[in-house]
Amino acid sequence: MKTMIEIVVPQLAESLVSATIDKWLKQPGDWVDIYEPICEILTDKVNAELPSTVSGTLMKILVGNGETVPVGTPIAIMEVEGEAADTGTVASGGTANTTSATAHVGAALSTSAGTAISDADAPMRGRFSPAVQQLATEHNLRLSEVPGTGLGGRITRKDVLAFVASGAAGKSSGASQATQVSSASMDPKAQVRSSGIHLSESPRLPKIEVEGSNAPSRGETFIDVTPIRSTIARNMRQSVSEIPHAWTMIEVDVTNLVLLRNKLKDEFMKREGVNLTYLAFLLKAVVNAIKDFPIMNSVWAVDKIIVKRDINISLAVGTEDSVMTPVIKNADHKNVAGLAKEIEELARKTREGKLTLSDMHGGTFTVNNTGSFGSILSYPIINYPQAAILTFESIVKRPVVINDMIAVRSMANLCLSLDHRILDGVICGRFLQRVKENLESFTTDSKLY
Repeated sequence: MKTMIEIVVPQLAESLVSATIDKWLKQPGDWVDIYEPICEILTDKVNAELPSTVSGTLMKILVGNGETVPVGTPIAIMEVEGEAADTGTVASGGTANTTSATAHVGAALSTSAGTAISDADAPMRGRFSPAVQQLATEHNLRLSEVPGTGLGGRITRKDVLAFVASGAAGKSSGASQATQVSSASMDPKAQVRSSGIHLSESPRLPKIEVEGSNAPSRGETFIDVTPIRSTIARNMRQSVSEIPHAWTMIEVDVTNLVLLRNKLKDEFMKREGVNLTYLAFLLKAVVNAIKDFPIMNSVWAVDKIIVKRDINISLAVGTEDSVMTPVIKNADHKNVAGLAKEIEELARKTREGKLTLSDMHGGTFTVNNTGSFGSILSYPIINYPQAAILTFESIVKRPVVINDMIAVRSMANLCLSLDHRILDGVICGRFLQRVKENLESFTTDSKLY
């Protein structure tokens, strides 16, 4: 017996109330396997592929590309066989059990957030379903080496299983490791900047149209506003319009920190395989200061101020065309080495477009390493609805006066924007002083673990 099932936008996170359909990957009449992506969705937190909760035929698309709909809205109708209807919602009006299906969709989206297209001759080649990614992980495969037989060159679950059965998986694994080692040592351009978490790869270029192609110097340039840029604009406007911003700055002597990092960074790279950046030390200093001044870890709730118990640090990770704020959860439970590994992991996931909703959710205080691109002073906008954001500026050698003598020291500025409804100058001044003390307390004998 065939049944019509509605596919709905699932509740993927507490704060998620709507999503935008960016692009349909399947069209009416196409067969869809369970967990196979049917469309790409955009949310305030992250972009992702929405997998189907059932196996069946896509009969009708209810929401077009570019449309924004609330969570729970039906977006497509699927035709399924018999008991498969138990995992979806019946289109005729009655509803079936959707809890497990939504949970599966949430889990699937947590493992995939979209991959960039890399082959113009196979437009779907770089898009992998959660099931395909899981199989590749289990068999230690490089999906770039698996032939794709799906629509537009897409790699299907059957393609992966056939590749494993052919015996090519072992060769792929060995070649993958050798290639990684070779590329890391032979191609310095492939390395990511180690001065911070801002990325240096060439980003996806915005679509640009020049008016008056015969005389471009006299024309105007039009850049399409991407969904990510639209979300950034909306959030920044909300932050500035609702939060009364105030700003303060303090100068920190990080000479001993520079010596400590230079002493440990090579050994840390050999041991952990990740860069030891100044940001890891800053996060440790900030987290310890928040413990002493927990009001910094709060949000405004009109008739009350909510102080968060968990210290979850949002990192402003920038590419040339966008800024994301992935979160280090329970940062107060981690040492400097643990924070360094978290920073590296989040930067990698941002670079590869693999941030999940979980990575972006729950931040309570934001830190931005603007010094990674040479800034010495900045006025950051608060990451709504948090109470404050701190920027770590560039480390610069400057002459300073110590005990009435001039010395050359490594100095850096810490800039803090604060919500003046919650925080005042006194508490923020003391907080910054504590961060300063924590940073200046590092010595060449300080431990990372």
